[in-house]
Amino acid sequence: MPRAPVSAPVLLPDAFTPAVRRALVRADPTLGTLFKTVGPFRFERSPLHSPFEALAHSIVYQQLHGRAAATIFGRVCERVGKGKAFTPEKLLALPDATLREAGLSANKLLAIQDLARKTVDGTVPPLARVRRMSDADLIEHLTQVRGIGQWTVEMLLIFRLGRPDILPVDDFGVRKGFMVLHGLKEQPKPKTLLAYGERWRPYRSVVSWYLWRAADLPVGTFAPPEAS
Repeated sequence: MPRAPVSAPVLLPDAFTPAVRRALVRADPTLGTLFKTVGPFRFERSPLHSPFEALAHSIVYQQLHGRAAATIFGRVCERVGKGKAFTPEKLLALPDATLREAGLSANKLLAIQDLARKTVDGTVPPLARVRRMSDADLIEHLTQVRGIGQWTVEMLLIFRLGRPDILPVDDFGVRKGFMVLHGLKEQPKPKTLLAYGERWRPYRSVVSWYLWRAADLPVGTFAPPEAS
């Protein structure tokens, strides 16, 4: 399952309470057994200091093992700058060869450079604006960047911004968790999961977290309500 970037964790907002889980069970009783099996909601998110840095991090980590990706991203930071010094202007000032030496593939180099240019021109909004924008607007803006799809933005919305109503229907773990929850023989289609998930609004991020946990449960640990 996707993991939040390693950083000093910050607890999700106060809206994520036992009362929310009770409301979800009223809306969808099948969730009750899963909540009891998994236990309390212990989700944590990493703070978002820079949309540029967070999205660059996501690009580097795509399709790589966490340790290998961390090494490459660390090398990129050594060349660009760390913390507040990690800016799009500094990245764009570096020769391609310097960034390739850090371990970036040709496609990831093009993606991270496109991210830098779109941050400079305002396509990628500054942090203050990001915090005010709706989920849909952020997805529309950020997916204009090469290599940034809806799933990547959804992970930022959940793991960095702590948005409460995100359901990443294309995520393997979320679909697998739904399959476990309902005792299905195969994963649901994204459209099917999206339609079913309407009953979980406005707390679909909470359910997503529990579905990720369900996907990780050992076989035989969880009995779907219909089968119990």
